[in-house]
Amino acid sequence: MTRRTVRIAMNGVTGRMGYRQHLVRSILALREQGGLDLGDGRVLWPEPVLVGRREHALRALAERHGLTEWSTDLDAVLADDSVDVYFDAQVTSARVDALTKAIAAGKHVYTEKPTAADFAGALDLARLARAKGIKHGVVQDKLFLPGLLKLKRLVDGGFFGEILSVRGEFGYWVFEGDWQEAQRPSWNYRSEDGGGIVVDMFPHWEYVLHELFGRVTSVSAEIATHVPRRWDEQGKPYEATADDAAYGTFHLEGGAIAQINSSWAVRVHRDELVEFQVDGTEGSAVAGLRTCRVQHRGLTPKPVWNPDIPAAHSFREQWQEVPDNADFDNGFKAQWELFLRHVVLDEPYHWDLLAGARGVQLAELGLRSAAEGRRLDVPEVTL
Repeated sequence: MTRRTVRIAMNGVTGRMGYRQHLVRSILALREQGGLDLGDGRVLWPEPVLVGRREHALRALAERHGLTEWSTDLDAVLADDSVDVYFDAQVTSARVDALTKAIAAGKHVYTEKPTAADFAGALDLARLARAKGIKHGVVQDKLFLPGLLKLKRLVDGGFFGEILSVRGEFGYWVFEGDWQEAQRPSWNYRSEDGGGIVVDMFPHWEYVLHELFGRVTSVSAEIATHVPRRWDEQGKPYEATADDAAYGTFHLEGGAIAQINSSWAVRVHRDELVEFQVDGTEGSAVAGLRTCRVQHRGLTPKPVWNPDIPAAHSFREQWQEVPDNADFDNGFKAQWELFLRHVVLDEPYHWDLLAGARGVQLAELGLRSAAEGRRLDVPEVTL
C-alpha cells in the first residue's frame, strides 16, 4: 500500500475536548492503527500540526506524543501550502475569525460546534466555504454514540410505528470550584466569553432530533442560572452570567414533540449522563451513550395507578436490551474518518457548516424564546 499524507493544523488541542477526543482518541489513534485504509491501495496518514497560543503547552504536548510540528503563529501555518486541513477546537469567541482565515487560505475546514456566536456569523461561514469550493465539516459526535446508533437502527427499521414523543435528560453537577475543582472551564459560565448551556447543547439537540426524528419546526425554552457564583482556575470567585440549565420543548416535522432538559446543576439519577426516551404507537426505547433498551407493544405491561400499595414489579426489568450487532469505535474518531475520506475521495458528507448553522440558529432562537416567554418558529436554513 502507498501512503497518502494529510497535514492537519489542529488549533485548540491544549483544551480538554481538543486534546482528549480529537488529538489522542482520533488523530493519534488513527496513526496507532497504521493510518486509515482508503480501500484503493492507499493508506491515509494524518500528520498533525499543533496550533495554539501557549508555546510551553504546545511543546510539552508535542514531546509527550512524539510529534515534531507545532506553532503559535496561525497565519504562518495557514500560509503553508502543505497544510491540507484546518481543525478548530478553540473557545467559540475565537472560532469565526480563525475559520474565516482558513477558508480564505483555501484549506478544508473541520470544526467543533457551535461554529459561531450567532446565526448570521454561522451562515456567513457556510456561504464563504461554498464560494471557495473547499470541503467543510462540523463535529456532530453524538450521532456516532453506540446508544444513538442503536436508536437510529430502531427508527430505520420501523420499530416505533408512529413516533409520538422524545424526552431527553442531560447533565450532571459541575462543582462550583471552591471546595472541589470544577470539571469544566470557567468561561462556560460567562456569557461575555461565549458560555452558556444553550449555546453549548442546543446545537447538539438540533442535529440529534433532525437526523433521527425530523427537523425542528418550533422551540420553546426556559433557562436559568441556578448557581450564580463560581470559582475560576486560579481559585478566584466570579459571578456566573451564563445559563447553566435549559428546559426546551421542540416541535418536529411530522408531528412528534421533544422535551429535553439540559443542566450543569443536577445530580445524576439515571444510568448514563444523557438519556433519550422515544415513545411510539408500536414500541418505546430508552437510549444512552452506550446502551439502548426497548419495550414492544406486545410486551407492554398494564400498570394501574394505586398509591396505596407498593409496586408489584420493577418497571426497568420489563425492558429488553438492544444487542450491539456491530463494533462501535470512538464517535469522534468515526466522524474524523468520514471527513478525511470526504476530503481525499470526495465521498458524500452532509455534516457541514450549513448543518452547523442550523444548530446555532436553534440556540439563538432558544435564548430568544426564553427572553420573550413564547414559542418561536424555526425557519428552514438554506444558503
